[in-house]
Amino acid sequence: MIIALAQLMVVLDATIVNIALPSAQRDLGMSDGNRQWVITAYTLAFGGLLLLGGRIADLAGRKRTFVIGLIGFAGASALGGAATGPGMLFGARALQGAFAAVLAPSALSLLTTTFTDPRERGKAFGIYGALAGSGSAIGFIAGGLLTEYLNWRWCLYVNIPIAVAAVLGAHALLRDSPAQKGARLDVLGAVLGCGGLVSLVYGFSEAEPRGWADPLVLSLFALAVVLLAAFVRWQTRAPSPLLPLHIVKDRNRAGCFLTMTLAVIGMFGMFLFLTYYLQVVLGYSPVRTGLAFLPLTIAIIVGSTQISARLLPRAAPRVLMVPGTVLAAGGMFVFTRITVDSAYASRLLPGLVLMGLGMGLIFMPVFATATAGVAPRDSGVTSATVNTSQQVGGSIGTALLNTIATTSGTAFVAAHLGDAAHRELVVREGIVHGYTVAIWWAVGIMLLAGLVAGLMVTAKPSARLPSNAPVPESVG
Repeated sequence: MIIALAQLMVVLDATIVNIALPSAQRDLGMSDGNRQWVITAYTLAFGGLLLLGGRIADLAGRKRTFVIGLIGFAGASALGGAATGPGMLFGARALQGAFAAVLAPSALSLLTTTFTDPRERGKAFGIYGALAGSGSAIGFIAGGLLTEYLNWRWCLYVNIPIAVAAVLGAHALLRDSPAQKGARLDVLGAVLGCGGLVSLVYGFSEAEPRGWADPLVLSLFALAVVLLAAFVRWQTRAPSPLLPLHIVKDRNRAGCFLTMTLAVIGMFGMFLFLTYYLQVVLGYSPVRTGLAFLPLTIAIIVGSTQISARLLPRAAPRVLMVPGTVLAAGGMFVFTRITVDSAYASRLLPGLVLMGLGMGLIFMPVFATATAGVAPRDSGVTSATVNTSQQVGGSIGTALLNTIATTSGTAFVAAHLGDAAHRELVVREGIVHGYTVAIWWAVGIMLLAGLVAGLMVTAKPSARLPSNAPVPESVG
């Protein structure tokens, strides 16, 4: 529970400030062009530094880095909550992301080493998968409640008591792993890998306001390709590689990484569109918007803890992952039918439940399978690789699908705005049309995730592994 609590804090912080952002923008005087950095600064630092954080956890000891990550995250949250200007808030969010990059891999590595019994491991991964999958939705609920009844600053301050409780619990309950002797940190690999990921994530974040053909966006993508290619080449020669390539060469592991990336692309796009649909089109308050995501959260928890955790010891991972992607895609298909006045119970609720159950079936098997057989010295960096898949997938999904939605919506308005008297209705219809076009893309991407899982993830049920087989490692 201590590990799950820390992971929940990290995951929900990617979205908890979304609903609070309008209030923070007014309070601190942010421009419309700069407000995106409240979100992007966190995801950039988190996604770009995860591999380095995972290797630090392996080298320095997981419990130690876990506690350091918690304390640093709480300090950065306090700094952000006390922000007196936009720059101070942006910097605090980047600092949160940096400490999250240390915290998340060490948390998952501790989960691996703490739970060795197959049944207990299944329960632990079920809870962990539920929190990882539902944390973003919980962030929307918490953000709405805190913003409406307290203040936007409490969306950051709330991390402090959570971190304190996790630190106390870690000291009392968790066992530390010994630091690796004689191992060195791959500094060049860290610069190349982190630089490449930051360039990639930054490029996608800038594609939305600037456009995909903008010289800066194209330059960032080109730089990302060059740096990541150099990173892969260096990892074949480095004496102590940041990411041992045997981790990603394994068929099952690579399939899990790719499945996670594709699934999260669709999921993060849904969070973005539904939040704006509920508040802008249907006129929901922040609290009502947050509560509207509650069925999704419950469905993810049920799918992870009551279905996946019970079936994974007896079923091959892809037997859960493939139906999960089909269910999630079915939920997204329901969202393609929304209009400017859709009823929540008939149009949104069925889609949220289907999508939640599907994501619950995807996340838990991915976490439990992706690092199966990884040596203990590599568990931190393997956990970081899956966390990176999530963050990069979320960044790509937000940028790609939002660009599609904006372009389609603008074209719809231009084609239908013949009568100025109906301008407001046409604009709202254009917004919804853009969302539905992008959601169709998300459906296709989610089904592609299912195809990848079905073809690449060939691992057997964990209960049938030979008794001397390595215990499956965890994945963030």
